[in-house]
Amino acid sequence: MTISEATKLSPARTVAVRPLIWIGAITTGTVVTNLFAPQILVGLMGRSLGMTTLEAGLISTLTLLGYALGLLLLVPLVDLVENKRLILRTLACAIVAAIGTAMAPTPLILLAATFILGASCAAIQMVVPLVASMVPPERRGQAIGDVMSGLMIGILLSRPMASLIADSWNWRGYYVTSAVLMTVLAAALARTLPTLQPAAKVSYGALLRSFPTLLREEPVLRVRSWTAALVMASFTAFWAAVALRLPDAPFKLDAKGIALFALIGVAGAVATPLAGRWGDRGLARPMLIGSHLLISASLALCAWAGVLESRIAALVALSLGTILLDLGITTDQTLGRRAVNLLRPEARGRINGLFVALFFIGGAVGAAAASAAWNFGGWTAVCAVAAAFGVLGFITDLATKTGSE
Repeated sequence: MTISEATKLSPARTVAVRPLIWIGAITTGTVVTNLFAPQILVGLMGRSLGMTTLEAGLISTLTLLGYALGLLLLVPLVDLVENKRLILRTLACAIVAAIGTAMAPTPLILLAATFILGASCAAIQMVVPLVASMVPPERRGQAIGDVMSGLMIGILLSRPMASLIADSWNWRGYYVTSAVLMTVLAAALARTLPTLQPAAKVSYGALLRSFPTLLREEPVLRVRSWTAALVMASFTAFWAAVALRLPDAPFKLDAKGIALFALIGVAGAVATPLAGRWGDRGLARPMLIGSHLLISASLALCAWAGVLESRIAALVALSLGTILLDLGITTDQTLGRRAVNLLRPEARGRINGLFVALFFIGGAVGAAAASAAWNFGGWTAVCAVAAAFGVLGFITDLATKTGSE
């Protein structure tokens, strides 16, 4: 931690970092489920409120759109407003929005509540830089990796968890559960989080106008956001299509089987803390190269699984490919986070917001690419397109060393 950062912390000198990292990981993993759960609940939500197909489709879209706007409009406040107060207030908005979603009597109220909930989920990206600021640069990768493991597990568990809660209760039960969990976390954060007064002394408008300047002046941010967007495109393309492939031969999984299969990806999250630690030891570059090669190889294995005749062999091959894919993706994401959080302390909120917003665009591209590939050539074409994003990441590794130190 630099001297300039330390003077802004209160009571940083008495903060227990390990509990802070754990509560940060649990918070990010819990809150992020609200972004992806609607993708599995949208059918139930639409039918219960008599929504048209178009209106129901807006549920997930508005949730993610709200999150994107939250990244660009709320996360930069980390550089301007005392961080603990900002996080707790944003999380309080998420709790209210989750309750509003659960109680929504009409489609209009539901759509408004999910949009606000998505925007409030930007609290995730406020927690990460706060935790990062609590540890010295030589241990920052480890801390970010530990927090990111919670985030990745939350992303991977969101769909099966929402499905299981909806089957046991209903879709409103998921949002009630989410509100209760976030309330418990808010109480824990109120006790655990230190106060962090940002160093920036500029207006909110100036913060927003600084985005292009940061991209122009920080090549590490540009390169690591680019590769993060590529691997997120691979991730989204794979998971957008695999649910379409699993019901058919040779896999032949029903809805519960597909939900259980999604749990396999959680195994890939073990790479997140390891990637952070090894990045701190100067191994970021070989790990980035390895992660992008692993993504391409794993997708080749997933494509091969789809042409096997044996159901057991196909499921084993696909499961292994899925785990390796998530290992590669989480490694790139963690090392990218580490790199950008070693940049300007006074702009950490904006940098994190930009980083996530840009790789979020990659996810949207991946979903669109998966849809086109599926219509063109089915599962094999989807795997080929997703692998191509990994190849582009590898080419970037060869072309530049920026952000891989």
